[in-house]
Amino acid sequence: MPHVKRSRYVAFALTTAALAQVALWCTPAAAAQQVSFSLDVLPIIESHCVKCHHPGGPGHEASGLDLRSYEGLMKGTQHGKIITPGEPLTSNLLVLIEGRADPSIRMPHHERPLLKQQVEILREWVKQGAQNN
Repeated sequence: MPHVKRSRYVAFALTTAALAQVALWCTPAAAAQQVSFSLDVLPIIESHCVKCHHPGGPGHEASGLDLRSYEGLMKGTQHGKIITPGEPLTSNLLVLIEGRADPSIRMPHHERPLLKQQVEILREWVKQGAQNN
């Protein structure tokens, strides 16, 4: 029987350790990890936004927004900026992708919305100052 008790203890210890690790990932400290434009943000934009928001694309034709680079993103549209560094609630990019604008202009247009994790990455990047890192 000592082997059974030891196995239960090991299983309990591993489960406890795994739960502690998950709890660590879900803390505000984990959310405060530096978000990288090139490693975290750009891949989301390239896979969901650039197909329309490039010169000659329908998104660029309608708004003037070129999302192929950090500079294009920060320049914004012909109507103004879409990123306010440090201000995720007022950054128009987040307003559009989170569905806080009229549904007819929700982004990405005519596609499935971004995953919650992708939106959170973009939100955290803006909150951290929208750096070109």
